[in-house]
Amino acid sequence: MGNRQRIKFRKLQPQKPAAGKTAAEIVRELKESAAPASNYREQSLKIHGLICAKCGREFDFKNRNLLTVHHKDGNNRNNPSDGSNWENLCIYCHDDEHSRGLLADYLKGEGK
Repeated sequence: MGNRQRIKFRKLQPQKPAAGKTAAEIVRELKESAAPASNYREQSLKIHGLICAKCGREFDFKNRNLLTVHHKDGNNRNNPSDGSNWENLCIYCHDDEHSRGLLADYLKGEGK
């Protein structure tokens, strides 16, 4: 316990508004840019098919709810229309993918 690190907090600096834009215009633009991303699941299912990229399990329209979209870079806002940041994973493989880092930290002694 004697090896604790000190956490430094930064004071948040206000950001300048976009040149000549009102708050309402900025909000409208953000909403418009978010709309296509909200449908990335359907896009990914069409592009990559109803199959888990990790275990190869195939799905149909009855059980497609067990198939999730994993963002390869970990950023769920990075949704290119070509699907290059997505892979379809079943819920089991998706859980495994996200728990790997936790397990590695635990085994290194970095976990709580």
